[in-house]
Amino acid sequence: MDTQLIKGMLEGCILTLISHKEIYGYELLVELEKYGFENVGEGTFYPILTRLSKKGYLSCRQVKSKAGPYRKYYKITDEGLVHLREFKHSYYKITGIVEKVLEDKE
Repeated sequence: MDTQLIKGMLEGCILTLISHKEIYGYELLVELEKYGFENVGEGTFYPILTRLSKKGYLSCRQVKSKAGPYRKYYKITDEGLVHLREFKHSYYKITGIVEKVLEDKE
């Protein structure tokens, strides 16, 4: 799959999954893999979480893990919910246009 295209879509997918429940980073990465994002490396994934947190779309808290080091748990903020709605609106508009173009040219 096209790496640039995936990076653009991951942000919305990450926000969507976090909007359902508070979740720690690795667990979120496993969830994405279940949906088919199998080749998303940590070098792509964790910078997206950091960027979303810096923008105020996610809050983060550290919790001591019984299995070892601290885990960062992420929760969507009100600003994140607004951004997610805007992302979905843009996504559906763009994909609708692309589908029309692709279907028209077949």
